[in-house]
Amino acid sequence: MAKVADKQAHSDWSAYYESLKRCTVVDITETYAQKQARIKQLEADDEAWFRYYFPHISENQITKMPIPPADFHIKATKRVMQDRNWFECRCWSRSLAKSTRTRMEVLKLALTGKKKNILMVSNSEDNAERLLEPYKMELEDNQRIINDYGKQRGFKWRGTEFVTRKGVAFRAVGADQNPRGTNSNAIRPDVILFDDIDTDKDCQNPEIIRKRVKWIFGAVIGTREVYIKLLIIACGNIIAEYCCMTEMMKKANKVDIVNIRTNGVSSWSKNSEQDIDETLAVLPYSIIQQEYYNNPITEGRIFNDLYFDNIPPLKTLEQLIVYGDPSTSSRESKNSSFKVVALLGRKMEKTYVIKVFCKQCGQNEFIEAYYDMQRIVAAAGATAQYYMECNGLQDGFFDDYFDPEFRRRSREKGIPLHVQKDKRAKVNKYTRIEATLNPPYRLGWLIFNKKDEENEQMQETIGQFQAVSPSYSGAMDAPDCIEGGYCILDKKLAQRKGTYRTQRRASRRY
Repeated sequence: MAKVADKQAHSDWSAYYESLKRCTVVDITETYAQKQARIKQLEADDEAWFRYYFPHISENQITKMPIPPADFHIKATKRVMQDRNWFECRCWSRSLAKSTRTRMEVLKLALTGKKKNILMVSNSEDNAERLLEPYKMELEDNQRIINDYGKQRGFKWRGTEFVTRKGVAFRAVGADQNPRGTNSNAIRPDVILFDDIDTDKDCQNPEIIRKRVKWIFGAVIGTREVYIKLLIIACGNIIAEYCCMTEMMKKANKVDIVNIRTNGVSSWSKNSEQDIDETLAVLPYSIIQQEYYNNPITEGRIFNDLYFDNIPPLKTLEQLIVYGDPSTSSRESKNSSFKVVALLGRKMEKTYVIKVFCKQCGQNEFIEAYYDMQRIVAAAGATAQYYMECNGLQDGFFDDYFDPEFRRRSREKGIPLHVQKDKRAKVNKYTRIEATLNPPYRLGWLIFNKKDEENEQMQETIGQFQAVSPSYSGAMDAPDCIEGGYCILDKKLAQRKGTYRTQRRASRRY
């Protein structure tokens, strides 16, 4: 009896096959001269070529409307279609068509005679064969390809290896298999595709990754011929701090990281904001970060389980501040930086994280978050002081933009909100967060607002805290912001507790 997964796979391929046959109809009235002119025109324009030969891929299956490529798609294609040695890592989020885009590019290179021997490498031979199957189906049944480039199916035509009538070879290779001797008509591989080379299980064992990386750069890439231009494209998300993708990225000519959202906005018009929200709403934070934001989460390094409790009335707190991190430093990646504003309170030895704004957004939302915090404080009959991280490049930006903008909005709103600079020089982010926040966390003195625990932005904050580790390179903007506010609270406490005595000293004049 067939497995459920096998039945589903068969159903999916049947649907793909029917769509392919239906969409790739040809004009049988076209003359030979007209066809040759059309082919020449299409080959001169990658995007037009893709739209014509793959209409079943280039349209929305529900609305049947064309899906325009994103800018990152177009730029990626321009890079790989050049005749040169090129190694590119595509760390594109799920639903951004990294495998599909690569397939269209490679098929064009193969059909136009620019590439002759393609290796598909994945975590297993079965998976590599599955990833190669759409290539095989396009060559078998795409009527537009057959009409313009001739029948492709050759005598050697099976799932793991097939060769077209014009001698272009495709082969599926699983992790740790021997790819040596992969020649086609004495031509060594000139395209190597890595797709889903990492698995969650393998990434839990660094020794497996170490051996696999050695295999990638030795046995696989070592199959090349020195004088033949080699194109390498590695498609996959960064699913662990140490994985095959992170090691290949160190050698690549281009590392293209594109998340599901860039600067808080959908990276591709195909995915609406509502669709993204609904998709991510049911997923755990760690999966969202791993699969859609290329931020592998390693939990339990520094902050295992954050402590949540009810917050005392704000007017009973000894100190109350609002601290913001604008993330305007040029050292921060656009894809990983969050703008953060945190409302913090202190009573005795305990510090309360009352409310956190943590979002990839523009400056307008960041500024408005300060006024939202002010409304919370005012509604509680309390008062707070307001600060913003302001060092390095941020200092000039504060004077030129933030300070005048706060003044203007305060006049419009009738709210006397004064934001002070925090010009403290800051060392390595992880070092600061661990040194400042881990001691009170371990003592149970860092308390998060229980009533706000399910808030989306508090969940983002929790996830960033749980990801903090020495080797983590993803977003730690929320812990960084709270560390900055915590230090302000410590400074104010020291000033309050400080005592000064004066007396007239004896004259030492003679």
